[in-house]
Amino acid sequence: MHYILFDGDRRTALLPFTFTRPVAAIRMGILTLAEKWEHELNTPVSYMTEAYLSGKFPMDAGADNLMLCGSVFPEPGLVEATHALQPGEALWGGEVLLAYRNPEPISPLEAEELPRKAYTQGFTQLRNTWEIFSENARELEADFQRLTRGRTSQPIPESNRVIREDRIFLEPGARVEFSILNATEGPIYLGRDSEVMEGNMIRGGFALCEKAVVKMGAKIYGPTTVGPYGKVCGEVSNSVIFGYSSKGHDGYLGNSVLGEWCNIGADSNNSNLKNNYAKVKLWNYASGRFEDTGLQFCGLMMGDHSKTAINTMFNTGTVIGVNCNIYTPGFPRNFVPSFSWGGAKGFTTYQPVRAFEAAKVMMARREVSFTEEDAKILQQVFEDTARWRNY
Repeated sequence: MHYILFDGDRRTALLPFTFTRPVAAIRMGILTLAEKWEHELNTPVSYMTEAYLSGKFPMDAGADNLMLCGSVFPEPGLVEATHALQPGEALWGGEVLLAYRNPEPISPLEAEELPRKAYTQGFTQLRNTWEIFSENARELEADFQRLTRGRTSQPIPESNRVIREDRIFLEPGARVEFSILNATEGPIYLGRDSEVMEGNMIRGGFALCEKAVVKMGAKIYGPTTVGPYGKVCGEVSNSVIFGYSSKGHDGYLGNSVLGEWCNIGADSNNSNLKNNYAKVKLWNYASGRFEDTGLQFCGLMMGDHSKTAINTMFNTGTVIGVNCNIYTPGFPRNFVPSFSWGGAKGFTTYQPVRAFEAAKVMMARREVSFTEEDAKILQQVFEDTARWRNY
């Protein structure tokens, strides 16, 4: 059996994060959705995604393919139901195509013609960008159970002040000294070779993934996730930071999501609550307008490779695209298209040649190469988002 995760109908709703990755490569909790499926299936998965992403995220198909909706979480009942599918059948949860099995890896549109089986147990789907942080507590708990069940944590050094040690797990190589760890409200997970430096206050749920770092003097409120090789400091609350991104200085980040290879300058802050306490609206790429999230607390959504200068400020409910460079005093507008350069005083186009040079240098600092596939993906994003760069 070859397991393949398809993007489904939520890809556009999950922009700007899906400009540069399949839906199932989004991180939420501790793991990406694809990693959650791999853990439940106990086998690797691959992707069916946009053509321009397929070089970096290839599909591994065979003579028997089980196609799974990449925005749906792998709960036990659903996993069992997908395995019960016969070749040429599709599994539907209401109007959502959950899975289909076929000798050839046909598209979801083609799968609509297959004989249907109904799934009636209920399922959980990632439908909007703000759910990445607003539902992060649920996924932190689920992933903590997945990764720690039947295993023993590395010892927690005695220099720390610990509350609910039974809800704290240190992978091999994880380091933490002279910090406060309170897992009363949610679990705390420190990934392999991660480090919590001295003098930090961490209130779970919290996940620090492989080789990520919490610098000295941070205040972290859960449920918060820092992806692999990420760095954080300052005050962080209920946020998800994908891999290789840095918020390495003082400043506030709350109810927010940062993609990969982002950098937040020193003393940068975002608002997560409107002065009139009204529900927050976010830019919707599908409709081309701001739409209600239903949330009172909602901060910053920032796509891959975007960066801020020192003392940058963001209003409540701001969406920043891919490869943006934000600077100058004042609040930039609440939607900044991909490949924008500027701030409150206006924007110009951030040309790909300059953006690629910066990406090469930043990635080289983490000993990661900027590949031709990376360049192809970002060039396609540049072309696809030109219609929004109406400065």
